[in-house]
Amino acid sequence: MLLDARSATVAIAAAATACVILRPARIPEFVWAVAGALLLLACGLQPWSEGLQAVAKGLDVYCFLVGMMLLSELGRREGLFDWLAGIAARHAKGSASRLFLWIYGAGTVVTVFMSNDATAVVLTPAVYAATRQAGVKPLPYLFACALIANAASFVLPISNPANLVVFGEQLPALLPWLRRFLLPSVAAIVATFLVLRWMFRAELAGSVQAPDETGRLGATGKLAAGAVVAMALVLLAASARGMELGLPALVVGAIATASVLLAKHEAPWPLLGGVSWGVLPLVAGLFVLVEGVQRSGLLQPVAEALRELSQHSPTLAAWAGGLLAAFGCNLVNNLPAGLAAGTVAQLADAPAAVRGAIAIGIDLGPNLSVTGSLATLLWLAAIRREGEDVSAWQFLKVGAVAMPVALLCALAAVAI
Repeated sequence: MLLDARSATVAIAAAATACVILRPARIPEFVWAVAGALLLLACGLQPWSEGLQAVAKGLDVYCFLVGMMLLSELGRREGLFDWLAGIAARHAKGSASRLFLWIYGAGTVVTVFMSNDATAVVLTPAVYAATRQAGVKPLPYLFACALIANAASFVLPISNPANLVVFGEQLPALLPWLRRFLLPSVAAIVATFLVLRWMFRAELAGSVQAPDETGRLGATGKLAAGAVVAMALVLLAASARGMELGLPALVVGAIATASVLLAKHEAPWPLLGGVSWGVLPLVAGLFVLVEGVQRSGLLQPVAEALRELSQHSPTLAAWAGGLLAAFGCNLVNNLPAGLAAGTVAQLADAPAAVRGAIAIGIDLGPNLSVTGSLATLLWLAAIRREGEDVSAWQFLKVGAVAMPVALLCALAAVAI
């Protein structure tokens, strides 16, 4: 490709990504991603056929996201996550630090089995309500939701849509995944907890008001809880067999939603209206943008450097790839960074350890800044709806300590 065409491609992709992160005029993120993709195609910088092929590459991711978003919205509407937060508040038994531990644990479970976006979108408002009921400042507990959403997002392949993006068709089956990522995940989760517990030690030294009783789940709430368990089991089984996860997630989410709506004799439109459908064109647009950057040849030198480093020292390549991915995704958000990193790893024929370190960087790196991942952006939107806000500087002061510590622990665990 000619140099001027390459420069134009990179400029369009960079501008579109920057607008996705900064949201000028508060225009939704997906508008900028789609506009950038269409501009690449309209200017002839990428053939329309290749653009459509790039969109089609994301089919499994789209199905996965739809299934998870349906189940998350179902759980929210049926009070499942409020119920979980209420249990955490009650088991705190008047201790702020114990409440923090329970909320962190709930966030870990939701992230592992329902994805980091579910923690950001659904659990965060429930945690805010629980902290207000307990009479404590919500900020430490809200930060717990934000950071565990990323720290626990590589326990399982289903814990983060970015995992599907980074590995693509080479996504490891469940047992190989656990052998590679379980120890680094535990290291990241524990390290993040200890850092947050230390940084908010003053706020967590007091007492809380324990609720007199925890509300009970209704019949449809129990049905939603059962659907969550079914989703986890189905996806674990699919992962164990090395199957793609999108279609099973979509089928379970659709069946669960239909079952609850039929039981309540409700129309689907209110529930469907609560789903963040803009995520789908956002991801599709990012697929096209990254495909355009790859076609420009910009990623090839990076892939060659990674291949040479991997041949010289796989351990050094793993550390370099993980660190570069972790800090890079805070510049461009982890979805486009994950797409680019997955492409580079594939072009470089990177060893499993190197690809694993890159995935850890993509998943855990966003804990540095509020713009690092889609989950963190969704978390910020969720707390703003509750009347809270966290500036980029406030988040960075916490993330600059928590993310590097957890990242170093996780990457060290990969090398064991």
